[in-house]
Amino acid sequence: MNTQAPVHQGRLKSPFYSRIEPLDFLNEWHEWKGYSSADSLYCADLEYFAIRNATAVFDLTPMTKYRISGPDALDYLNRLVTRDMAKVKPGRVAYAVWCDDQGQVIDDGTIFHLREGEYRLCSQERHFAWLQASALGFDVSITHETEDVAALAVQGPTSFSTLSNMGLEGLGELKPFGLTHFDFQGTELMVSRTGFTGDLGYELWIDPDKAEALWDALFAAGELYGIRAIGTHALELSRIEAGFLAAYMEFLPADETVRTGRSRSPLELGLNWLVDFKKPNFNGRRALAEERRNGSAWQLVKLDIEGNKPAHNSYIFAKEKGNKSEIGFVTSAAWSPICKQNVALGTVRAPHGKPGDTVWVEIYYQREMHWNRQMAKASVVDKPFWFPPRRGATPPGPY
Repeated sequence: MNTQAPVHQGRLKSPFYSRIEPLDFLNEWHEWKGYSSADSLYCADLEYFAIRNATAVFDLTPMTKYRISGPDALDYLNRLVTRDMAKVKPGRVAYAVWCDDQGQVIDDGTIFHLREGEYRLCSQERHFAWLQASALGFDVSITHETEDVAALAVQGPTSFSTLSNMGLEGLGELKPFGLTHFDFQGTELMVSRTGFTGDLGYELWIDPDKAEALWDALFAAGELYGIRAIGTHALELSRIEAGFLAAYMEFLPADETVRTGRSRSPLELGLNWLVDFKKPNFNGRRALAEERRNGSAWQLVKLDIEGNKPAHNSYIFAKEKGNKSEIGFVTSAAWSPICKQNVALGTVRAPHGKPGDTVWVEIYYQREMHWNRQMAKASVVDKPFWFPPRRGATPPGPY
């Protein structure tokens, strides 16, 4: 087992920082795993509409990235995650979760099968110690490569047109969750048809030395397609519309909980399809098999809520009146401009939360220093709030 971890001091700046900082009129930044990352650049609402109406560009460089390779790379990943990675061929990307021995989710992420026996695992959180411990007994190399790979999310209906105009010939044949490689000024540019917006989109991965050149070429190609840089706030709204999970929102990483009952299993997060019990062994298998037999304690729900007041941090009730009927709470909420819906993700106690169920959400909102309370009726739905046909079309077609 060969491992390597980064050592650095101070707040890092992405290779794209020199291009993003001049666009930032709001000066709203936060720390993302050691990097400076913009909340918003000029207006979160306008940035959001770039995602849904044009081409939006988000700096993905701070995303944690691990290169996993070696003779036992596949066996190692199959032990680590709940899905069967043997089905993910080279040139494909898989969404996956990994659990502790109690079957509780540590994190979710994407695994890129770059080439035969070579993978890249991307996640929000840092898991180097867990990956090392899980690698005992395997002939595998794990390298932390976050700082070695610059990355951009290029999302929206005109993203394909923008990238095609940049000269990426053959991109139209790339299917969702596929990846391919191009030459960019003598350097390998990897493009994957992935994203966190629920829309047509791609992610670009390149050597940091070519980051600025890639940014310039991308924005020149997208000038007539409404290309805009965006911050985290706009991305967050789009991921809620898509029904995507986020660590510290829909679940707390199991290795960071203090109290029992605060973590969640994949089955409780609606990720049953990611748990393959046909595999001989993986972390948490025994606990998850027992949960499948006995039933889960919690259930993730998607809620279509009446009214237009977002249900941030709200309790969910089985009945309109009476606090004794509290069954869960909202984890993420937003008013969706594109869907014209008040939407939310939440977690409720079983057996509540079946599609078609009616629940009540207790919403508090403030207007001119006065707090208002309302009980809003909500329906449990089983589909993403936003799933346009272009998201899965191959080729996507010009927009």
